[in-house]
Amino acid sequence: MHRTKVRVAEDVLDANATIARANRADFDQAGVRVVNLMSAPGAGKTALLERALAGGLSDELGEVRAGVLEGDVQGSLDAQRLAMLHVPVTQLNTAPGFGGECHLDANMVRSALSALPLGEIDLLVIENVGNLVCPAEFRVGEDARAMVCSVTEGEDKPLKYPLMFRTCDLVLINKIDLLPHLDFSLDALLGNLERIHPGVQHMLVSARTGEGVRAFADWLLARARERTSAGDLAPRQAARAAGTPA
Repeated sequence: MHRTKVRVAEDVLDANATIARANRADFDQAGVRVVNLMSAPGAGKTALLERALAGGLSDELGEVRAGVLEGDVQGSLDAQRLAMLHVPVTQLNTAPGFGGECHLDANMVRSALSALPLGEIDLLVIENVGNLVCPAEFRVGEDARAMVCSVTEGEDKPLKYPLMFRTCDLVLINKIDLLPHLDFSLDALLGNLERIHPGVQHMLVSARTGEGVRAFADWLLARARERTSAGDLAPRQAARAAGTPA
């Protein structure tokens, strides 16, 4: 009997990569840096983002204007929380039209581009659907990836979900205010993280107390200030740094 192997997964990821490159080109043209923020459900990524954006992002070059693309299967509770900070927030639900997927992919993000105020922002944070598996596989056109891992999830998560930890540029270890109340070894978690992704940057944070959040905000600010591949600041950021209209 003749058998044919179908490379469904590879084809899907190849198609996604093509669309992700198109998204990245559009973001670059608009002068917008993009961070893909991921975590398991309940790890605290929305609360951390609230804390980081609450005081605004600014340095000696001026203010960085941030926007959020909020990914959820259904509902807009997180988007409503972030909108209270007076930052532009665009909701992207995967239930209507995308089959209730547990992640955002490049095509979903592309479908939302027309609703994103790219001309009004310098930094876009894409808050992905809460999941430690699928979001790691699908690039969406981001410049950098960050993920939130809470201490309540246990020390073994880097070993159980290595791709998520391996593909991130920053790991935020959240809820450290709970450490005195947990049977949890921070050294074990950090050891597992180093085993899976040697040298990856990590930060100890608490969305509840605010500890470490300033460092996360500074990291976001640095991503927004990064130079393009051509070696120049994105045109709008360079104009604003020079004091001329963007």
